[in-house]
Amino acid sequence: MYKIAILGCENSHAKNFLKLISEGNYPDIEVAGIYSNEPEAVQKLHDSFGVPIMADYGELQGLLDGVMITARHGDNHYRYAKPYLNDRIPMFIDKPITCREDEAIEFMRTAKEKGIRLCGGSTCAALEETLSLAEAVRTNALGELRGGSLACPIQMDSPYGGFCFYAQHLIEVMMTIFGEQVIEIFADRQQDTLTFTARYAHYNVTGTYVEKSGYYSVSVYGTKSARSELLTFTPDSFRHEMNDMLDLLRGGEMKKSYESFIAPVFLMNTILRSLESGKWEPVPEIKL
Repeated sequence: MYKIAILGCENSHAKNFLKLISEGNYPDIEVAGIYSNEPEAVQKLHDSFGVPIMADYGELQGLLDGVMITARHGDNHYRYAKPYLNDRIPMFIDKPITCREDEAIEFMRTAKEKGIRLCGGSTCAALEETLSLAEAVRTNALGELRGGSLACPIQMDSPYGGFCFYAQHLIEVMMTIFGEQVIEIFADRQQDTLTFTARYAHYNVTGTYVEKSGYYSVSVYGTKSARSELLTFTPDSFRHEMNDMLDLLRGGEMKKSYESFIAPVFLMNTILRSLESGKWEPVPEIKL
């Protein structure tokens, strides 16, 4: 039996994970504790699933086989992970991995040094439509790639990190389909939309964040054809994240490098820098 804690239980992710576990889908996993800095949120989960409430996010240090960190505010992710870094246990980190580049670097350097295996990020990156489009690009099913476009919700004034709260969804979908090798970014904001252009070596990809919308869409343009998809969520959309966590608990390897894991943090911040400067901004190289 693998004992885990879920830290940061303010959003739907913690509820979905607990529901999957309580329904018997993961008999090898026991939730030893849940924590939130919002007492009402954690109390609701305790009442629904009977899991113990932690008084402090670090109180189970040395007693767990893994942690799942799902705080709404990305600034809390590294903070909640710190007490367990010396335990060298696997970790699921929700989006955004962090809000700041320097914090992301510090986090990953420590994780790499201690051999901590990580999973997580945006649920959208593993949705059926995302993976299907990524395969179409990989196999040149649409001809040679000439670009694409994406649209996702945003909440620029969110109390949970503003732009960073939702931004990683679009970025991680873009990187899954079109690749991680973004050279530079130009961003602009018009009323309730923020649009950016990501320059790759041989094509551009545009992203549009629509304030408080509810849809996620992707289009891919090739020399032979094009495909557009609306990303759809199902009751099983969170299952792959639990599967990834269970795989790490069993000794499996990370699916991404540490650099790739935090690459969305650098793209998010490059968008913000371009928005402020009004210029093309280079995407920094990640050095661990």
